[in-house]
Amino acid sequence: MIEITIPGRGSYKFKHLVLDLNGTIALDGEITKGVEDRFHQLGSLVSISIVTADTHGSAWQLEENLDVKIYKIEGGKEDAQKLALVQQLGKENTICIGNGSNDASMLKESALGVCALGREGASVEAIMSSDLVVSDINDALDLLLKPDRLIATLRR
Repeated sequence: MIEITIPGRGSYKFKHLVLDLNGTIALDGEITKGVEDRFHQLGSLVSISIVTADTHGSAWQLEENLDVKIYKIEGGKEDAQKLALVQQLGKENTICIGNGSNDASMLKESALGVCALGREGASVEAIMSSDLVVSDINDALDLLLKPDRLIATLRR
């Protein structure tokens, strides 16, 4: 669990990390360099779930290689399916990271929504639904490994 108090926002006990796959932690089906190492560090702190429509057909390999839980969703109404997962896990204890329009609801409704721009970019809807925007996935994951960075950015 990651416990953090952000002045002006409140105290959080994060138990779950939910991430989009393509465009967020992967580009063209390939995991971004540095993500695997950060997942190994975070895995002892939070449960890590990757939610995907599996555009590139490689998500099943990640569950074993990265020691994460993969949630494969159906094409269409992806936004609602991602939000349903966050609600099932408990949105008050969940951090979400994404970049696409189909991530907007989970980013907005989770305790902390982080938009990771990356090389694919990010939709305006995802940016506007997030608490924080960072330049790439490794920066987003580092915020969780070094939560004082979150405090510095989000305190009021």
